Amino acid sequence: MLVEEIREKMQMPDDVEVELSGHNLKVKGPLGTNERTFKYPNVRLESKNGSIALIVDYPRKVDKAALFTIKSHITNMIVGVERGYTYKMKIVYAHFPLTVKVNGDNVIIDNYLGEKYPRNAKIVSGTKVTVSGDEITVKGINKEHVGQTVGNLEQATRVNKRDPRVFQDGIYLIERDGVGLRW
Repeated sequence: MLVEEIREKMQMPDDVEVELSGHNLKVKGPLGTNERTFKYPNVRLESKNGSIALIVDYPRKVDKAALFTIKSHITNMIVGVERGYTYKMKIVYAHFPLTVKVNGDNVIIDNYLGEKYPRNAKIVSGTKVTVSGDEITVKGINKEHVGQTVGNLEQATRVNKRDPRVFQDGIYLIERDGVGLRW
């Protein structure tokens, strides 16, 4: 059976405005503006009366997957401008006390495993990082930027050339949007 068209309609919440121009989608909400370009050959976006329709003509399996991926990205943009994303991380050390500071768009990690030189982790644009005691809070309206910043912090304190069962010092993600993670 040949399906001629798949159409997914997304209704916007009252406090969110959407603006579509070509392949660029701009979502405005109480916390700010998210902007992204969706350029996939067979997926069309249409905006009418505060809603977005994603349309694929004569879809193949790949096109259907792309449509639902784009729908997930748009949902993440809406959640970001309405509520934002908050990730919490914990500074863990047993051997050498870590000193973590935010300096502009970098997080500086001093004394990691007794090293002489500090390690740096980049803060992706539009993301706020705050350090209080042994907890780090990463906030932002773009889920990908917040997640990448968290990944940069974890990678900056990755254990190299040592037994990871013994040296478990580092910065680890413990909570994502109010939901604690299991270890």
